Amino acid sequence: MTDYASLPSDLPVPEDDGAAAHLPGTSAPPLELHGTGGTTVRLDALGPGRTVIYVYPLTGRPGTDMPEGWDAIPGARGCTPEACGFRDHYQELLAAGAVRVFGLSSQETDYQREVVERLRLPFEMLCDPARSLAQTLGLPTFEVSGLTLYKRLTLVIRDGVIEHVFYPVFPPNEHADQVLTWLRKNPLRAAENPL
Repeated sequence: MTDYASLPSDLPVPEDDGAAAHLPGTSAPPLELHGTGGTTVRLDALGPGRTVIYVYPLTGRPGTDMPEGWDAIPGARGCTPEACGFRDHYQELLAAGAVRVFGLSSQETDYQREVVERLRLPFEMLCDPARSLAQTLGLPTFEVSGLTLYKRLTLVIRDGVIEHVFYPVFPPNEHADQVLTWLRKNPLRAAENPL
């Protein structure tokens, strides 16, 4: 039985291949994605302020095998610890200026809903099974066991424009703290903050 909440110490570190370098300054696309809360979220209509969207490949589920060789793929392992990090730092992220936080993957909403409930996540997951965001923005993906999955990255969208991108993300269990540190170092002035 794999413990998805912890990470092996010998995970390969992903290298920055430049696949996300074009994203800062790009407008959020007019895509509507289903959320685990039962609504749809339109990415170009998120509202004022900063939205953090962490994009991840595939969350493990107890009793379900991961694709063969998963731990050997740089950046693949760690979706559960990453989600738990955003859960544990959620209030701090809001206090530091994030108005909204979402997770996003190509997994179906029902699968994601189980993860939200099991891990007690205080935010929604967005479902993108067609990888529409990858096609629209040129987000990096990888192939494993016949699946095309997102590479792990995080978008900070501010007033409809991608302000900052974290890529590659490593280690995933410390990533929410990395985002929190960035938000604190880059505060919005009072006039820019919608709250």
